[in-house]
Amino acid sequence: MVGYADNKQDHLKRLRRIEGQARGLQRMVEDDKYCIDILTQVSATTSALQSFALSLLEEHMAHCVAEATQKGGAEAELKVKEAAHAIARLVRS
Repeated sequence: MVGYADNKQDHLKRLRRIEGQARGLQRMVEDDKYCIDILTQVSATTSALQSFALSLLEEHMAHCVAEATQKGGAEAELKVKEAAHAIARLVRS
C-alpha cells in the first residue's frame, strides 16, 4: 500500500487543477498575452506543484519511511536515503 492511498482522490483533483493551469499557460502564449501575466501564472503553477510534492513527501515519510524504520535493517537505511535524495531534489528545484 502506498503512503498516499488515503488521499489519492484529493491528490488527483489537485493534479487535474495543475494540469488546467498548464493548459492555461499554453492558451496565454497562443493568445499572445503579456509576458508578466504569463510569468505570474508560471509562478502559481510552480507553487502548486511544490505544494503537491511536499504533501506527497510528508505522506511518504509518515507511511513508507516510518514503516521501514520500524522494521529496521537495510530497507530502513534505503528508505531514509531515498527520502533524503527526494528532499535534495526538491530543494534544488
